Parts: sequence; structure tokens; C-alpha cells
Amino acid sequence: MRKFMVANPKGGCGKSTLAIHMASWFAQHDEIVYLGDLDRQQSSRHWLDARPSNLAPIRHWEISEDEVLLPPKNCNFAILDTPAGLHGKRLKEALNSVDKVVVPVSSSRFDMLATREFFEELAATKAVRKERVDIGIVGMRVDVRTHAYGQLLEFLKEFDLPVVTCIAQSQRYLQAADTGVTLFDKDANSVAIDTQWRPLLNWLIRRH
Repeated sequence: MRKFMVANPKGGCGKSTLAIHMASWFAQHDEIVYLGDLDRQQSSRHWLDARPSNLAPIRHWEISEDEVLLPPKNCNFAILDTPAGLHGKRLKEALNSVDKVVVPVSSSRFDMLATREFFEELAATKAVRKERVDIGIVGMRVDVRTHAYGQLLEFLKEFDLPVVTCIAQSQRYLQAADTGVTLFDKDANSVAIDTQWRPLLNWLIRRH
């Protein structure tokens, strides 16, 4: 079983977009996939409810607020979508339950500063210090041709964290959130998907 968490203390940075697309891609490959959501807004849960029944199935990982984060035993991949402000004991519990953490970060200065303390908290946790958990950064709504992308790379040098890939802004992600249908369900072979998502997917399936 492989377990992934998508986390960032800031809301609106693209956590649910990443989580639902990761779940959809694994499901496309006939894997047993569970998607859990710790956020009270339950964005990923609502997306699952809207998902057409003819598409590759993704199961809901039911998690109560005080429950220990143990993924279902009968799955190949478990993906955890997390709320803004995740920190402290709950963050440590989550880190002890997963293999890799995907952190979406935009290139705005405000978003980068809001993420700084989160990176510092990650670095201080035992699971990360002992390299039991891999951390990968995904630039969200970032164009690699812009000065803003350079600023993001410069910011991340401070924490020695890799930018796995960058996902450009697109209305298609808003449509996916509303319909339960991801880009992988619609056009898994598009050039944009291959160039933007392939590095992340390869990173996810690669062992430590």
C-alpha cells in the first residue's frame, strides 16, 4: 500500500485539485484507491459524490475528527486531502501515516511566506528528519517562463525542497471540481497533462 498526503497551511492553494487528480490517475490504472478528506468543508468528499458511476471508481476513506489516520487495509493507494492550518499533533499523526507529502505552493509572495512556518514544522518532525517521509513541492498556477517561477525556486532553496512540477492555471480544474470528472478522465493523453503532471506521477510511484 502507498499512502500520500496533500498539505499546505493556506487555503485555496490547490490541495483538493491535486488530491482528486492523483486519485483519478491511480484509479485509471485499475488500482484500488481511497480518497480521504480531513477538511471540514469536505471538498474532496463532495467531488466524490458528484463523480459519474461509469468512471474508474474511487472509494471514500471515512475519517472522523479524532480518529487515528489508518488507511483502509484493502487498498493499493490512499490519498489524504488536508485542511488549511494543519499543524501540531494532527500533522505529526498524518506524517506518521503516509509515505510522501505533496505541498502545493503558488508563486505569490504572500503564499510563500504563509508556507514558511509549515516547512519549518515539517523539517522538525521525526518522520521527516529520519527520512521516512518524502516531501515534494508542486507549483500551482505557475508559468515556468515567468519571473515569479524564479522567485519560487529561490524561496525553496532555503528549505532544500524539490519542485517536482508546476501546474498551469486552467478553467478545466474548476470544471473538474464541479463535475467529479478530472482531466485524466477526459483526455489522459494530452500534451499539457504529460508535461505538467508526468513528473509528479513519476515521483509518486517512485520508491524512496
